[in-house]
Amino acid sequence: SLRENMGHSNSKAQQMRQRLAQEAAQIMIDSGRRDFYAAKRKAAEHLGATDTRNMPSNLEIEEAMKAYQRIFRADSQPRILQHLREVALQAMKFFSNYKPRLVGSVLRGTADTHSVITLHLFADTSEEIDLFLLDNAIPFEEGEKKLRFGTDHYVNLPMFRFVAEDVPVELVVFTHNAPHQSPVSPVDGHGMRRADIRELQQLLASPRPGAESP
Repeated sequence: SLRENMGHSNSKAQQMRQRLAQEAAQIMIDSGRRDFYAAKRKAAEHLGATDTRNMPSNLEIEEAMKAYQRIFRADSQPRILQHLREVALQAMKFFSNYKPRLVGSVLRGTADTHSVITLHLFADTSEEIDLFLLDNAIPFEEGEKKLRFGTDHYVNLPMFRFVAEDVPVELVVFTHNAPHQSPVSPVDGHGMRRADIRELQQLLASPRPGAESP
């Protein structure tokens, strides 16, 4: 019957959507990049589903990442995440004059081997951060990070990148004329979650997920 056929094609579409989410999740974990759009496109190519209109949401991909890490990286991922958060805390203390806030996968708990620590800093001008890095003899690269504020409002903000303990650290600078509200998270479309030093210390002090005794 037509209803049975529709049900069948719906469940096939749902299965494909799930497979795409899992494939995109693995691509992001393997590459360390948190580019959802690129990962979806690559996943669709891998699975021969480039014409699908039923792409998984970014939140579904993040859930698939968590599931993959729980199953296949239960030993290593919590350790890596803990290390990244410790390095992030050191970096935040170092930049404490610039009201540092931790964002992204290191805060959300999906960070893995190739992940980048992203901090939001607040300064009158980006030159302040430039000089601070130079004064402390820290080799860095300069660039820009495009962030979304509200529905269609994109802003390019100054960004500095350096390496601490073999971990790439990205500093996105909110200058006095930049929007001070939290940018839109690519994962769920809400305001990006930001943690200050105290919140990160609390996270580090709480027992690691999966580390509880059975």
